[in-house]
Amino acid sequence: MKITYVVTRADPIGGVQIHVKDLAFAAQAQGHEVTVLTGGHGPFVDALRAQGTPTVTLRNLIVPIGPVRDPLALREIYGLVKRLRPDLLALHSAKAGVLGRVVGKWLGIPAVLTAHGWTFTPGFPEAQAAVYRRVERLAGPLTSKIIAVSEFDRRLALEAKIVPADRIVTVHNGIPDVPVTLRADPGRVPPRLVMVARLGAQKDHPTLLRALAGLVDRPWGLDLIGEGPLLGEMQALAATLGIADRVRFLGQRLDVDRLLAEAQLGLLATNWEGFPLSNLEIMRAGLPLVATSVGGTEEAVEDGATGYLVRRGDADMLRDRIARLLVDPALRTRMGAAGRARFEQHFTLDRMVAKTLSVYGDVVSRSSSPAPARSTSLHPATTDDTRAT
Repeated sequence: MKITYVVTRADPIGGVQIHVKDLAFAAQAQGHEVTVLTGGHGPFVDALRAQGTPTVTLRNLIVPIGPVRDPLALREIYGLVKRLRPDLLALHSAKAGVLGRVVGKWLGIPAVLTAHGWTFTPGFPEAQAAVYRRVERLAGPLTSKIIAVSEFDRRLALEAKIVPADRIVTVHNGIPDVPVTLRADPGRVPPRLVMVARLGAQKDHPTLLRALAGLVDRPWGLDLIGEGPLLGEMQALAATLGIADRVRFLGQRLDVDRLLAEAQLGLLATNWEGFPLSNLEIMRAGLPLVATSVGGTEEAVEDGATGYLVRRGDADMLRDRIARLLVDPALRTRMGAAGRARFEQHFTLDRMVAKTLSVYGDVVSRSSSPAPARSTSLHPATTDDTRAT
């Protein structure tokens, strides 16, 4: 198959970007012809280039919705897709998903959207959620198939009437394995805690820091991996709570695997999610995990077996579950081993790739021969609008 991936942002290395990078590489390894279209420049483009994935950067595909840049981004995508003429458009992230589906409809190319958590999921600001829900309903008829990364998100889409049940399927995220040398030792003391998450409104660093402020009588240290607009605010909060000397703000890192291997307990305090890769990374390392029960988290974490699930914003419950693991190295070891076994059974990259490519192949085989492009005022993007990398 000729597959063109479209993803909105190149500047972060978040779950969406990691997913596309790994999936594109695996598809290429199986003989498929892959191109990635993405907005701007950043470490995502560097990573794609390093693995040999053909990539084109778009000047106008940016995150804020805008009446000027969005039509220009639509024109860029249209021109490139018309030139590439793929068998399938594989779309990731909200804006790329909408624009890509419009282009797919115009050019008669089937479009598969992978929904990495809906922007109308519980916990998302309601005013914005209502707008995005309406947009997804309008774009739904343009979609050949939706891949939901969790059963929670599949049900949410059906409740919102985005597409009929026969056009949405669940494929849980999967990630590549790591060598045995990058497996953690959860029983080691004193325990080091780690959370991999962008410092923004989606994640709930404040609740985590408040929970840990009540555990200063016990030995622990916390690594926060990620960057974002709330960095300064979270550093100030840690100082106010008297735990600044216990918390390391490490920024965006490319050695997350190594940092997880050095930890004893994984955390994810958050307000909303799809099916976060950071949870899988923690399980892959053999760490127990304490995570907020939102989105598809409970489909990864078995409460009481591989870790604990806690209510959103509940600092007392989060503190209690962390405390149980801080004082019991044997419990950490047991839960970490169970999480590692669950990763091996359900969340490997090979498993996810096989299921995803099966969906792609089914969509392509069911689609009719590509129809000629209908008359439109848009024209192929020129070399001034795009930069091949």
